[in-house]
Amino acid sequence: MKNLLLLILLLPSIVCAQKSRVRDLGIEVGVMRTGALNAITDVPGVQVGHSTLVEGENIRTGVTAILAHRDNLFLQKVPASIYVGNGFGKLAGSTQVQELGNIETPIILTNTLSVGTAISATVEFMLGLEGMENVGSVNAVVGETNDGGLNDIRGMHVKKEHVWEAITNAKSGEVEEGNVGAGTGTVAFGWKGGMGTSSRVLPKSAGGYTVGVIVQSNFGGVLQVNGVPIDKEMNRHMLRNAYESADGSCMIVVMTDAPVNERNLERMAKRAMMGLAKTGGIASNGSGDYVIAASTAPELRIAHNSRESLNPPASFLRNDNMTLLFMATIEATEEAILNSLFMAEDMTGRGGRTVKALPISEVMEIYKKYQPEK
Repeated sequence: MKNLLLLILLLPSIVCAQKSRVRDLGIEVGVMRTGALNAITDVPGVQVGHSTLVEGENIRTGVTAILAHRDNLFLQKVPASIYVGNGFGKLAGSTQVQELGNIETPIILTNTLSVGTAISATVEFMLGLEGMENVGSVNAVVGETNDGGLNDIRGMHVKKEHVWEAITNAKSGEVEEGNVGAGTGTVAFGWKGGMGTSSRVLPKSAGGYTVGVIVQSNFGGVLQVNGVPIDKEMNRHMLRNAYESADGSCMIVVMTDAPVNERNLERMAKRAMMGLAKTGGIASNGSGDYVIAASTAPELRIAHNSRESLNPPASFLRNDNMTLLFMATIEATEEAILNSLFMAEDMTGRGGRTVKALPISEVMEIYKKYQPEK
């Protein structure tokens, strides 16, 4: 009986200690409906996998793989485009995506100095698939952020097997967030950053399409949560020298099942930067802010081994029908970034440095102060 009473008394603090996504705390970003999981995997066919490296005192890094579909992506490419918000970073394979308008490998996210390893590992993985025996060129798409504040980045601890693990473990369903995969050692707004995801579903009258976003948050600015000026209220922002700088990076991946061509996918990618701005991100001088957008619509797949001189006829959404997809991208990006912060946990890494997670209780007190009385 005493143990039961003690558990009842401790239950509120236990619940508060558990990490919660922003929507679970009553913070509803935007006005559009989320998908069932509120994740990029709400987009049919999309899969996500992580490989997380937390070893000893100094290794805090990892790999995240995003697959547009589980079939051979080289043989069944998908329409895609890229937008560079600020180009202080590395997004391998970007020029071919922009030139040809498609992606032919899983999208890999990792740390800055592991891009080369990830390219090699992804190419080797693709060449080993059935049907690839005579292929002589593969354009791996690999993005990064610099996790050197918590991770021994110079040690280049990400190996081929970690990249392969992320790809082979990729699955649909719920997506792990916070200190996992490529977000293991990242820092955002001076707090522990990480991986975060969200989705939006258009009304049936507008096609019922889904837009999903996943982010690797590692950047700075003046944090806002659903319009509430958190950093300003906490007297903790760049002008107060609360943390080193706003430099860093943010990788953003946008997927949709809407039949959107590469030109309008680029327009969607541009809107993702608006979602970043709504969190208070400023795309600083030293920040590599990149957006990759792709369509998973089956009818838009591009067969590699076709003998036809013309692609099969396909219908694309008109420009006039893009507005709600733009809005969905903005809302899902904003919420994905917030989820990456809310789901992160304290981490101690290289050189004994500790980066604290966002203090949720304090943030919620500030947030509630700005809500109208009911």
